Amino acid sequence: MKDFKAARADLIRQLDAEIRDKRVIAAMASIPREQFVPPESRHLAYEDGPLPIGWEQTISQPYIIALMTEALELKGHEKVLEVGTGSGYQTAILAELAARVITVERVPALAESARKTLESLGYKNIEIHPAEKTLGWQKDSPYDDIIVTAAAPDIPSDLVDQLAIGGHMIIPVGPRHSQELYKITKQKDSNKLQNLGGCRFVSLIGKGAWQN
Repeated sequence: MKDFKAARADLIRQLDAEIRDKRVIAAMASIPREQFVPPESRHLAYEDGPLPIGWEQTISQPYIIALMTEALELKGHEKVLEVGTGSGYQTAILAELAARVITVERVPALAESARKTLESLGYKNIEIHPAEKTLGWQKDSPYDDIIVTAAAPDIPSDLVDQLAIGGHMIIPVGPRHSQELYKITKQKDSNKLQNLGGCRFVSLIGKGAWQN
């Protein structure tokens, strides 16, 4: 059996050299990533790469997860929206760093699997909802921060509308097979846009994004 503790420590050392926010590093060091991947992939849980989780979805590369989380600039009091629960690994990291996490998932089996894993790890500040036709989860908006774990062809206005003034949204944007990772800071007049670099994500499905 692979020594997951040692493998996690190796990955965390690697990320620590590239990620400045040590709260993000500490959160990732505390979470057993192997519990969020299928059994046949667990020996690869701490490789710095994405892994399939079924239903044509993936758990993202740890470095990209760390980069996106750091860009949110979480302090601990925030209400965060996650669009795309997936395996629940990113959800767990957010739950370590924010007061409340609301996450939506369009694949029922993934949502249920993530729910079971997150409950088994004792998280109490997470709400998982089925994705609706409109992106996000308008009922609890506005959000202090939004993180989108799938790629849209353009920045969806419905999600920007759900973001509080001064809040950040991290989202991959571009064609289906190659995107740029953007950080949007919502301002009263014109929003601030920052390019965090190239990336590749599965497609975001819904009104204002890709059609299935």
